[in-house]
Amino acid sequence: MTSDQNLALYTKLSGFRLVVLANRFGCDTDVSRKLHKRLLEGLEAAAGRIRTIMALERSILAGDDDHAAYRLEGEIEILGRFTIILLEELDIDFDTHEYRINGGDWSSALTADYTGVDIDYPELIALTDDELGSLAPVIKDITCETGIAVSASRVSNIRCSGS
Repeated sequence: MTSDQNLALYTKLSGFRLVVLANRFGCDTDVSRKLHKRLLEGLEAAAGRIRTIMALERSILAGDDDHAAYRLEGEIEILGRFTIILLEELDIDFDTHEYRINGGDWSSALTADYTGVDIDYPELIALTDDELGSLAPVIKDITCETGIAVSASRVSNIRCSGS
């Protein structure tokens, strides 16, 4: 991305931050307040990445830092994969058949009984627009206009019953 594109993205993120701050005044539940808080934190983190990228670009132009180009490449890659997680995160290790929720301890997805071994991972279930409330259109606009993914999901721990 060019410096102008980075500045435009930073401006969009700052604008969305203001929209979310204004939207937060209508929160009537703890879940809604948590979603707003996490979205604000995510927007601030993304804006921080953009500030770092712009600083590294300036450093490259000035010739101040010999390693700035490598760091810039890494920051751009991280921003490209950046996702704002509002509620819960699920990590799955398919090699070991383990999973963890919100960065916690790893749990085994294997269950065994006399019929054999089952592998049963929890699932992420996206929140509905009703559950997101007034944030639903804001989240869609953030993803559409900035390209930054926003995950608003909860983990379903419903496991298959034994055979």
